[in-house]
Amino acid sequence: MFSACRTVMTAIPTLLAWLAHLYTAMGFVCAAGISVLIVRGGDPSFRWAFILMMVATAIDATDGWLAHKARVTDVLPGFDGRALDDLIDFHTYTSLPLLLLWRAGILPGGLAWLLLFPLLASAYGFSQVNAKTGDGFFLGFPSYWNIVALYLYVLQAPVWVSVALILTLGVLTFVPTPYLYATRGGPFARLINVGAVIWFVLLGVVLLGRASDSRMLAIVSLIYPLMYLALSAAVTVRVGRAPAGGRTR
Repeated sequence: MFSACRTVMTAIPTLLAWLAHLYTAMGFVCAAGISVLIVRGGDPSFRWAFILMMVATAIDATDGWLAHKARVTDVLPGFDGRALDDLIDFHTYTSLPLLLLWRAGILPGGLAWLLLFPLLASAYGFSQVNAKTGDGFFLGFPSYWNIVALYLYVLQAPVWVSVALILTLGVLTFVPTPYLYATRGGPFARLINVGAVIWFVLLGVVLLGRASDSRMLAIVSLIYPLMYLALSAAVTVRVGRAPAGGRTR
């Protein structure tokens, strides 16, 4: 009896570690649903695709905490949770949002090929060893193409605005200036995290509410991403150099 209890107690950390990885893998389930909705097409499907992108983002924002609590690196050293996380993030933050922009015709006709630029830029960004620093920063624009796609779609921005924004942010991916990584701490973390909760609720109203109200609410919700960019710029000016490197889970 004692031996059986000890075996169970020994297995619990392993089970918890696998459950933490399974939670991360739910991002792939979101990605599958997003893909189906994009292929289906139409405004309701696109809006639900953005909702699933938000769910995937919420998972991504919290799975690191669970992985830390479950000590996944110590308990399951042969499984790279960071690689799993990056695979999911590339789809839910980059490839699928860009596919939605193409499917929705945000860049019409001969301009659609420009969406390949942020795709390749993000591949570069995700492959950088110091893309995420140990002291709470991203280096270079952190491939938030899900956010870019949401605003370009909901606001139906003029084509020249869409092109300018996509090209500018794509170029900034290659520029190693710091952007706040609030779920890993760093400056303004509490403000950014609390603001993110409010912002998520507002975006949910934008996507699930009446289409006639979406544009004005979306414009109001821009306060948060603009605040994020302003605070990141303030850190860049104050620090005057890239923060210390070292990737984190």
